[in-house]
Amino acid sequence: MLTDTAIRKAKPGDKPLKLRDGGGLYLLLRPDGARWWRWDYRRPVTGKRNTLSLGTYPETGLADARQRHAEARKLLAAGVDPGEQRKAERAAKADKAANSFAAVASELLAIREKKLAAGSIVRERRLLEKDLVPYIGSRPVAEVTAPELLRALRRIEARGAVETAHRARALAGQVFRYAIATGRADRNPAADLVGALAQPEERHFASVTNPAEIGPLLRALHAYPGTPAVSAALKLAPLVFVRPGELRQARWADIDLDAGEWRFAASKTGQPHIVPLATQAVAILRELQPLTGRGEYVFPSARGKGRPMSEAAVTAALRRMGFDGDTMTGHGFRAMARTVLDEVLGFRPDYIEHQLAHSVRDPLGRAYNRTQHLAERRKMMQAWADYLDSLREGGNVVPLRAKAG
Repeated sequence: MLTDTAIRKAKPGDKPLKLRDGGGLYLLLRPDGARWWRWDYRRPVTGKRNTLSLGTYPETGLADARQRHAEARKLLAAGVDPGEQRKAERAAKADKAANSFAAVASELLAIREKKLAAGSIVRERRLLEKDLVPYIGSRPVAEVTAPELLRALRRIEARGAVETAHRARALAGQVFRYAIATGRADRNPAADLVGALAQPEERHFASVTNPAEIGPLLRALHAYPGTPAVSAALKLAPLVFVRPGELRQARWADIDLDAGEWRFAASKTGQPHIVPLATQAVAILRELQPLTGRGEYVFPSARGKGRPMSEAAVTAALRRMGFDGDTMTGHGFRAMARTVLDEVLGFRPDYIEHQLAHSVRDPLGRAYNRTQHLAERRKMMQAWADYLDSLREGGNVVPLRAKAG
């Protein structure tokens, strides 16, 4: 029988040396000094000789090696090949890792990277790595329960990030739906948590809506000394009042300057949308076309071809001009148009909502057709552009109508 003292005193030789402990267990001392616990046994049924590794010394001490040896012998006595049992356990462990929430989420993100902007992928990856994977990442995706997911989301709520908690629930739901589609789960526990989280406080994007303040803003936009693409985007933003992501990802292929139309799928609803382009908007685009018209994007990134302008470009320009986040945002041009078109220029609210690409339904509950009220919207967009020109040039300012109290 071996002792710890005998093992420590043993010196490697020119050939592998077996220090035997009994019952087929021995410590293999290799010439390079490595020490491996081994057990020689005969397989059940076939009777063929096999060797099982039980760890290395000193990481696995003598007592631990004997314990592992005893457990393996019990399996053999029960007719189970301990070597095959180990292979099966390793395969099950590998399968479990491949089907964990973290693995499935990573696989989904790899697919979404081809469709989403780089910034969106970074945010989703950060959300997973910081708020979800540490708590449910190692769990098999099919075994994650609604209470488990809720506990992870409550941690986000506890630090006051209610909106982030809702985004995390939505992202987890996408992971579970992907797992279901690929045959690795049967249900989506995130769906059971609808209404379980606190509701975020309603927030509005900062915007300049007072006509007296819009003129100075427009003059600043037209005087901004940025790149041609950013300067054009700043001038065009109030004229078309689309969502910031729709503006920066505008494609030349979707714009017909002769017809004065820009057609694309609204980012929020996925529905076809038409933006009638006022003569002022067409002029801005015609001036930019010789510079960027050979590429895909109207407003390409200055850092590389084949990519649109960054999400922060317009916002950063507004900040440089002195408009902070509590005064004006890229999204704020929509609120500006909605307010002034209604309260100053008196256009019908449904025309405005159609032009904002909001989900508008007719009296029968049907979603509006993209060409609905197009002629009226075309007149509205030209009147809007003309009104903005008058404000920028310092013309008469019509104040907002007072709301009935």
